[in-house]
Amino acid sequence: MKRPPVFRQQIFRPHRARRPGRPHPRLKGLSINHLLPNVLTVLALCSGLTAIRFAMQERWEPAVIAIVIAAILDALDGRIARLLNGQSKFGEELDSLSDAISFGVAPAFMMYLWGLNGAGSLGWIASMAYAVCCALRLARFNSRLGVVDLPPWAYNYFTGVPAPAGAGLVLLPMILGFEIGPEFLGHPAVIVPWTLLIGGLMVSTLPTFSFKGARVPAQWVVPALAGVGLLAAMLVSQPWWTLSIVGLAYLSMLPFSVLQFRKLQSAAELMRTEIAEPGLDAGAEASPGAQPSDDIAADIAAPGEEPRKPV
Repeated sequence: MKRPPVFRQQIFRPHRARRPGRPHPRLKGLSINHLLPNVLTVLALCSGLTAIRFAMQERWEPAVIAIVIAAILDALDGRIARLLNGQSKFGEELDSLSDAISFGVAPAFMMYLWGLNGAGSLGWIASMAYAVCCALRLARFNSRLGVVDLPPWAYNYFTGVPAPAGAGLVLLPMILGFEIGPEFLGHPAVIVPWTLLIGGLMVSTLPTFSFKGARVPAQWVVPALAGVGLLAAMLVSQPWWTLSIVGLAYLSMLPFSVLQFRKLQSAAELMRTEIAEPGLDAGAEASPGAQPSDDIAADIAAPGEEPRKPV
């Protein structure tokens, strides 16, 4: 039985020649500027996953070290991306996924196996609550909710405790327990409310120092470098005491960050009032919905600093 001519034409259709001058489609390569930050992000993710493996083996000290390495890599990938102009939407999404695992899932899993499991279902709820709070904090950071036309002085603050700092704080009882013992710090009555507290700080609206735009005065450069060297020596000789002191110092700075933010906010509002009053006395009419100029907020920025946008 012969096939219909139409079917034969569809099978033996001759190959169409490519139009002259039409380029052949090729896959575009990825430059090293975009590749290097993503490599660091993947390494941070691997470090967080390794912490979970160590926790399953009850090797708590290597697990904490893996989280510290993930935090260091997380701090480097963003700065290197800005330095190499290698920022991308893909990198932002990958960084958030890495942070959710390394600083959300991994610390929650570690704390559950270390002591929260002694509280039964309540310990599991606290562990899940922390991981969920970390994911919500990262989602809020990515969506930039409510961050529109912020004054320059507000860009030096985070909204809530960032994910790496939250991971260090929630693991603080474990780290301090390496030196003084887990009998008290590992009790469910201590770590259940502690885990819930740190999760709440991550999703809170408290302004916290970001330190990204901090500048060291010229006269303090040498002492600052000496302090970094001293901190490195302490990390090598007494790592758990040093990490505990750093965590407690950061926790004690939270009230000061709130007070400093309120102080700058009050100064900005006072300056806007002083500038607006002469115009109102002269009979000037302000347009409805007009916003204060950014130059007003720039006047109260730190000396020598230029307004910066958040990354």
